Amino acid sequence: MNETLIYTIAILVGLGLIAAVVLYFVAQKFKVYEDPRIDETEARLPGANCGGCGFPGCRGMAEALVKNDDISALYCPVGGAPTMKAVAEYLGKAVAEKEPQVAVVRCGGTLCNRARTNTFDGARSCAVEATLYGGETGCTFGCLGNGDCTRVCNFDAIHMNPETGLPEVDEEKCTACGACVKACPKNIIELRKKGPKGRRVYVNCVNKDKGAVTRKACSVGCIGCGKCVKTCPFEAITLENNLAYIDPAKCRLCRKCVAVCPTGAIVEVNFPPRPAEKPAPKPAEAAQPAAKTAAVTENAPAQETKTAEEGGEQHA
Repeated sequence: MNETLIYTIAILVGLGLIAAVVLYFVAQKFKVYEDPRIDETEARLPGANCGGCGFPGCRGMAEALVKNDDISALYCPVGGAPTMKAVAEYLGKAVAEKEPQVAVVRCGGTLCNRARTNTFDGARSCAVEATLYGGETGCTFGCLGNGDCTRVCNFDAIHMNPETGLPEVDEEKCTACGACVKACPKNIIELRKKGPKGRRVYVNCVNKDKGAVTRKACSVGCIGCGKCVKTCPFEAITLENNLAYIDPAKCRLCRKCVAVCPTGAIVEVNFPPRPAEKPAPKPAEAAQPAAKTAAVTENAPAQETKTAEEGGEQHA
């Protein structure tokens, strides 16, 4: 009995050792080498795993940064230039400079500017509503107002304004990850350059209907009149499909287009207030100085005659 037990234990131990040796050689044969720089690179990334870089997470981004000799096309929007500079210094590679961006909601159709024509009685989701019909207003291009963009933001940078019915972006929190851009079925959210001192000029509308139709649906929509195109001295504005668009790469923030837009569809952000224009004089006020001047002219001969008579009496 004891010998049987001993033999059994010895056989099991031997089989275990053989299996361990086999597994070791198999592991060595099929071992996947992983560059240790991947862990170091991942540690230098913000760890948000937002997907804004185009990869599933920071791990995927780190692998791409290590494996590619040219990383000029890779960029982490959350970490921005400081993060990319730190990664480039560690890997000894060159990284392209990229200006900071921010998400911009290109729709001015507030509750006051766009009249509601119906009510959507369904799931409060922009994606669902967009697949069923054009929306609750006459503008089939504008914001649906269900907040899909707010739910996908991992940085609490975009919220719905109950007074306007539109999403608003917090520039201090926005990392330009692009999650809200992908979530919007109407494509009204765009990533644009922050600009110097956060100043930007853009067309706050995406409606491509003809001017009369757009104006009827929204009081601040772009009607495609082309005045901004003619006014821009830098050829930064194009007009296509009844809609104007300002190229942020060409725009010099002169704001001439803002002044000529008849509907106010072009907006200026973070600029100082314009100097107040002096009001034109009223017709009555303008007439008073003229009347006083005429009275002085009429009285002048009489005063000269009187002075001459007094002088004659003194001489006599």
